[in-house]
Amino acid sequence: MTFLQAVQMYLWDVLPALLLGFFLSGLIHEFFPANWIDKYLGRADIRSVLYATLVGTILPICCWGSLPMAIAFYKKGSHLGPVLAFLVATPATSVTALLVSYRLLGLNFALYEFFAVIVIGILVGIVGNRFTQKQEHTEDTACSDCCDETEKDVPSALQRIKSVFRFAFLDLPKDIGLETLVGIILAAVVISFAPLGDWINRYMTGGGGYLFSAVFGLTMYICATGTVPLVSAFLNQGLNIGAGMTLLLIGPVTSYATVLVVRKKFGMPVLLTYLSVATALSLLLGYLFMIL
Repeated sequence: MTFLQAVQMYLWDVLPALLLGFFLSGLIHEFFPANWIDKYLGRADIRSVLYATLVGTILPICCWGSLPMAIAFYKKGSHLGPVLAFLVATPATSVTALLVSYRLLGLNFALYEFFAVIVIGILVGIVGNRFTQKQEHTEDTACSDCCDETEKDVPSALQRIKSVFRFAFLDLPKDIGLETLVGIILAAVVISFAPLGDWINRYMTGGGGYLFSAVFGLTMYICATGTVPLVSAFLNQGLNIGAGMTLLLIGPVTSYATVLVVRKKFGMPVLLTYLSVATALSLLLGYLFMIL
C-alpha cells in the first residue's frame, strides 16, 4: 500500500465518525450546564474527584482547552485531586475520539478506553488529594453580585443552533483538526513504510511494545482523536493490543503543555507523581486489556 492510498483509506474510515463527533461535541458545549461544574469540584473528597473525571470524559476539548479550565477551577477553590483528575480525563477521551475508536478499533476497544480513562482519572485524583496545596481563590464576589443584579440576555433558539455549528465545525477543527490530520499522516507512514513495519513486527509484538508505547506516549503529544489512527496503524503492523491501549491512554494526558503547567502551578513533586501514576496505570490497564 502506498502512502497516498493509506491516507485516503484512513480519511475514508475516520471522516464520518469525526463529523458526527464534532456535531455531538457542539451540542455538549452549548447545552451542558456550566454552573453544575462549578458546584461540585470544590471538595477534597472522592465525590469531587469522581465528578471531575466524569465531566472531563464528556467535555469536547483537548489538553489545550482543559488546562485553562483546570487552572480556573483551582483558582476558584477546587482542590488538587479534582484538578488532576480533570486533566487526565478531558484530553484522553471525547465523543469524537470514542467514535473514531469504535470505527477503527471496534466497540470493545472504545468501551474499554472510556472506562480505563475513568479509572486513571479517579486514582490520579485520589493521589492528588494527598498533597497539601495552598489554594488560590479569586475575589469575584463583586462581579457575581453585579451579574445577579443585571438581567442576562437569553439567547434565541437560532443563536444557540448557530453556536452549536460554530463550535462543532469552526472552533473544534481549529483546536484539534491539525493534530488529527498529523495523526492520520503518521498512521499512513507507519502502515506504508515497510522497514518500520518489519521493526514493529520483530520487536514490538511482546513486552517491548509496552516500553515503546510508554516512551512514545510520554515524549510525543497527539490528541486523543489523532492517536486512534496511529494506534490502528501500529496494531496492523504487529504491535500487541495491550501496548496499543497503553499508547492510547497515556499519549493525550502527557503533553508538553500539561507538563509545564502542572510543574509551574503545583511543583515538581506533584508533576512526577502525576506522570508516574498515569504511566503505571496506563501500562497496567493496557496489559489487562490484552489478557481479558
